[in-house]
Amino acid sequence: MPELPEVETVRGGLAPVLEGHRLARVEARRPDLRFPLPENFVQVLTGAIVTRLERRAKYLLAALDREDTLVMHLGMSGRFEIAHPEGVAERLGQFHYAPEPDAKHAHIVFTTEEGARVTYYDPRRFGYMALVNTATLHLHPWFAGLGPEPLSDDFDATRLKSAFKDRKQGPKTLLLDQRIVAGLGNIYVCEALNRARISPFKPAGGISKPRLEKLVTEIRAVLTEAIAAGGSTLRDFAQTDGALGYFQHRFRVYDREGEPCANDPSVGVIARKVQAGRSTFYCPACQT
Repeated sequence: MPELPEVETVRGGLAPVLEGHRLARVEARRPDLRFPLPENFVQVLTGAIVTRLERRAKYLLAALDREDTLVMHLGMSGRFEIAHPEGVAERLGQFHYAPEPDAKHAHIVFTTEEGARVTYYDPRRFGYMALVNTATLHLHPWFAGLGPEPLSDDFDATRLKSAFKDRKQGPKTLLLDQRIVAGLGNIYVCEALNRARISPFKPAGGISKPRLEKLVTEIRAVLTEAIAAGGSTLRDFAQTDGALGYFQHRFRVYDREGEPCANDPSVGVIARKVQAGRSTFYCPACQT
């Protein structure tokens, strides 16, 4: 599933063609994605101006000049692609280019007054869209319990120390809890824990505050690097222009089972262990 950097990359790609622009035409080529679309989906969006495009956790939020915000989640295989009116493809960085998507999976199409066309593809239809009242968006069940953004000032070692207090679960499990911190996923938690040299498995309540400060620093660093690189090429994820991110080539631990640990110094070899149904990649020698 796309994580925070992938969603932020998509937001950055969509913003120039959607933010401040009016939706002249909206096509819903099927009545549902993961969940049914609102009955008034097309009517509300047609003619609306997207006043701002933001991200909260793994959600894209398109605030409208009406009472609603269009909430979008990519799910497992959702992707947006942009067709510019002048026929020029937008490139957001250095990428390995994806093949052309199958038109049968083009489920939602937004066309702006300027002629830009934004198409949402989703072969597995695990993504979803909804219209939520903007004034009460923070009270919606999807958002009410979310923790702080990991790149915000609200996320720090003091907050982590409080969240981890007396917890016997490993930090990997707790960092994936969106109530503790919003937007983190399996890939970048593995990366950050390895960089911070913290075991994914030992009780989180026993981690000292100085080590948590290091962990917060590494979480910020790995997310920032991944956003700059355009996210990670894994499974079906692609950017708005059909390009695939190249951050996977910088992975130090994720999906590198059996390879030497990149930490210096370290004599360890990357191992893999299934934890809460997900693959955890770590170095047994230096992550203690």
